[in-house]
Amino acid sequence: MAVAQRAGVSASTVSRFLSGKARLSAAARQAVEEAIAALDYRPNALAQSLKRGASMTIGVLTPAVDSPLLSAALLGIDQTLSAQGYVPLMACGHWLAQEEQKRIDLLLSQRVDGLIILSSALPDEALARLAARLPLMVIGAGAPAAWRLGVDNQQGAWQATQHLLSLGHRRIAHIAGPADRASARARLAGYRQAMQEAGLAPEPALIREGDWLPASGEQAVEHWLSQGQSFTAIFAANDQMAAGARLALYRHGLAVPGQVSLIGFDAVPASACMTPPLTTVDTHMPALGARAAELLVRRLRGESVSDTLLPPRLLVRESCAPQAQ
Repeated sequence: MAVAQRAGVSASTVSRFLSGKARLSAAARQAVEEAIAALDYRPNALAQSLKRGASMTIGVLTPAVDSPLLSAALLGIDQTLSAQGYVPLMACGHWLAQEEQKRIDLLLSQRVDGLIILSSALPDEALARLAARLPLMVIGAGAPAAWRLGVDNQQGAWQATQHLLSLGHRRIAHIAGPADRASARARLAGYRQAMQEAGLAPEPALIREGDWLPASGEQAVEHWLSQGQSFTAIFAANDQMAAGARLALYRHGLAVPGQVSLIGFDAVPASACMTPPLTTVDTHMPALGARAAELLVRRLRGESVSDTLLPPRLLVRESCAPQAQ
């Protein structure tokens, strides 16, 4: 090979140098490094992976590429995997279980060493079968298991609702996420728990299901106002629906927080730039992404890892105020 000829060493020596197994003198190592630089040599990744029995790639499946929340997790995944010498291969499932399975099959055909899945729509049985095939980490899905990471959604929703209750609010409306998502059901449960602990029966008329997107938050507020429902506070199950609710309140001349207090969930970066800045629940998505990548790499090395359920954190900003007496 050209590198060996230029460095004046054998081809096997260069091969062992590239694999990190060669013990070379300082002079020989310098000669090989200079030859590689001069020739701009790039090892054949496929050939190296076949020798190692590993592709050094990790499949990463996300339900959306335009989500400000999930992009934060993807950034944590990418940075952590890159630091460990792995290349992430991204695919999008578009929130559909059937599409997720197709993308997973595609990633498996690329001989990925492991998988990281964000907020999967696949049933537990399918994820369990997948975990039996190769190392797997799932962020934000269902109940915790050895290959799952997430935050305590019910506790976070309880904190958000409790904060509004502590400010004197009693008529607290809730914009829930889709009922088929485990995280949405947990957040609804946390809202109900806090209300019941305060001696208040959650009113079905003040609970409106959304789809995580801003328009559904706007539609929920429009519905309540058109029906003459009275409320002094809104807890939205994510920041995007809270942004939609804020827009509807603005269009009806209702001041936040002067007339209606508002809380979101997820702490997407844009929530700090709303007018006023949105009180929200931090779900630690960058940290979850980085942690998922770290645990997957440890699992690939044969280490034993356990699930992680991070505690949520309420970020109190200017979108909430005591209820006017």
